[in-house]
Amino acid sequence: MSRSEDGFGAATFSEKSRANGDSESKEITPEVIIGSYRAGSFGSYTPGEVSAPKVNWPVFAISALGVLAVVLWAWLGQDNAEIVLGNVTNWISTNLGWFYILTATVVVGFVLWVAMSKHGKLRLGPDHSRPQFRLFSWAAMLFAAGIGVDLMFFSVAEPVTQYFMPPDMAPESREAAKKAVVWALFHYGITGWAMYALMGMAFGYYAYRLHMPLAIRSALYPLIGKRVHGPIGNTVDIAAVLGTVFGIAASLGIGVVQLNYGLNLMFGIEIGVGSQIGLVVLSVAIATASAVSGVDKGIKLLSEINVYLAIGLMVWIVVTGKTAFLFDALIMNIGDYLASFPSMTMDTFAYAEDKAAVSEWMSGWTLFFWAWWVAWAPFVGLFLARISRGRSLRQFVFGVLTIPFFFILAWMSFFGNSALDLIINGGNRQFGETTVAVPEQGFYDLLGLHPGGTFLIGLATLIGLLLYITSADSGALVLSNFTSKITDSRQDGGKTSRIFWSVLVGALTVVLLQIDGVSTVQSATIVMGLPFAFVMYLVMAGLIRSFRLETVQADARLISLHGAMSGRTGGDGAHHWRRRLSRAATWPSAKRAQDYLDNVARPALEQVTHELEKQGIDAVLVSSQVVGMPVGQLDLTVSLGDERDFRYQIYPIENPVPSFTRSTSDDSVYYRLEVFDRNGSLGYNVCGYSQEQLINNVLDLYERHLEFLHIQRDLPGASDMTDGAAPARDWSEDA
Repeated sequence: MSRSEDGFGAATFSEKSRANGDSESKEITPEVIIGSYRAGSFGSYTPGEVSAPKVNWPVFAISALGVLAVVLWAWLGQDNAEIVLGNVTNWISTNLGWFYILTATVVVGFVLWVAMSKHGKLRLGPDHSRPQFRLFSWAAMLFAAGIGVDLMFFSVAEPVTQYFMPPDMAPESREAAKKAVVWALFHYGITGWAMYALMGMAFGYYAYRLHMPLAIRSALYPLIGKRVHGPIGNTVDIAAVLGTVFGIAASLGIGVVQLNYGLNLMFGIEIGVGSQIGLVVLSVAIATASAVSGVDKGIKLLSEINVYLAIGLMVWIVVTGKTAFLFDALIMNIGDYLASFPSMTMDTFAYAEDKAAVSEWMSGWTLFFWAWWVAWAPFVGLFLARISRGRSLRQFVFGVLTIPFFFILAWMSFFGNSALDLIINGGNRQFGETTVAVPEQGFYDLLGLHPGGTFLIGLATLIGLLLYITSADSGALVLSNFTSKITDSRQDGGKTSRIFWSVLVGALTVVLLQIDGVSTVQSATIVMGLPFAFVMYLVMAGLIRSFRLETVQADARLISLHGAMSGRTGGDGAHHWRRRLSRAATWPSAKRAQDYLDNVARPALEQVTHELEKQGIDAVLVSSQVVGMPVGQLDLTVSLGDERDFRYQIYPIENPVPSFTRSTSDDSVYYRLEVFDRNGSLGYNVCGYSQEQLINNVLDLYERHLEFLHIQRDLPGASDMTDGAAPARDWSEDA
């Protein structure tokens, strides 16, 4: 959420009532105290709406010029472009194919290590944050992320092609039939989703836990510090933009070919460049309308409808086909996939007899898919991060790796085995040969052979069209974000930028299709996905550095420093325990909580602030009114140069009065004054502490923070990974 600042740098925050699920945001009015408290009542403040971010001109200009150059080159010199792209792709396949395969393997291992290690407990948000969406809703959105128009294209085309032209066994054999669907599952399986999980993890961790910009360059801050704001950071963002552009162009190129054939069956629309250009223009027009009129909710609704339509189509194929056979094949495919996954993951076919043929197969299948997943990783990762705020890394990784794949597994198996059964047991070899020669035709031909074929073809075309449009629309939005200076997770790129990228991606799709159709789009994806594959290693290195700091901080928390977490030291003999018991059984009203802030907490924190200033330490105490709540908050920040600042915030949390209390008050809610640090709530209430106890509590936590800085002294770099910026305290999103 937004973080606005006045002349003194005071931040605005918000908080939801965690007790009764109230969705109303409670904004904070800043009033700054430096040294001594400036007397006066809490003021009022109405936050403005979040404005569109500024364009990041170096990233925008270089990326746009690079894509425009490819568009003009492919348009004016089609023959030359085809030859060059083919040669570069062949060179990559021959000399760097191992790198793509190694990268995919490393990413799978990395995300699984994060999930199963102690780091899996970390949350995509502060420690006290909880998931924004219920498990079912979250699973449904992950499920929707696994559906794309290309899934229809490859669900029949790949199994059939792998049956007729496998890389490592006799064509049209029993072994080829068993492995055909497994290859399709491998290319659409957990390897690709691991890449999505990696980027989603990075986006969510740095944006929602460390309050850094929602940008890829944030993941590099632990490695190179403030240099991410210069040419290095721009280079990373440019690599992400170029990869995303060509990844989207690949999806749109495959989608437009698929839809063109479907529309030909339904309405007799001619198959060719003219019709495909028309479809691209349609997607650009709708994406432009979305940018101008803001129809994101409508697109979201269409996406949800699409999920149900896709499930209905798949169920119909199973029910009207050889149901028992399809489930037998599904179970067999699952077993074969699990058994062969480790060897397939790192198989480079080093001892292939026909190296040239295998190299061609690799570039057309495995390397293309890995490059495609790499190119789409920033795109989908950003979406996954946005819907996963508050979840632990363990929940996030296992959810992303399994939930979408369950649907893909069923879809690929049911459609792929239906096609193979038609060829092997149905004797329809012509269907198989046609599918290999014209891949977009296979899916529709299979539907046409089932009951209600005409209706199914129309339904599939509608599903594909909606998927095609939403891909174009969301692609323009994400590219706009990547080329803007995003500082707030609610921000999206400006309308003009979204329109520009929508048009440019459409133009790129058209010119690439005119060269040699889908094969040229695949070649371009392999070439342009390569730079971002290197960035993925930097992202993993940055996360490792961040997790090491998290571990050190957790170790520091375990060190007992004068009862830091409870503030129970510093009593006054026999009367202390009675006051402590009385405090524990009290449910403060708003007035009582505010009185405590004014008469006890504020003077105590003033004393600490003054003493720190006397010692030459930069300390700032901020008092803020929470608009919509009758209780304010206090926030003490101690600046420690390049190291991580110390923060002690007393923040009100509204809760319903427990039913077991004997309170005589008419209030139905009470207020906990919880202590928050940079990572969120520490989970305890200080309302009722004496000034001495509160001061001791602040000093206990301050000493613990200094202990953390001491423990991490041998790690490379500084302990502060947020560029020194105060975290945006939007606790409402984490409650």
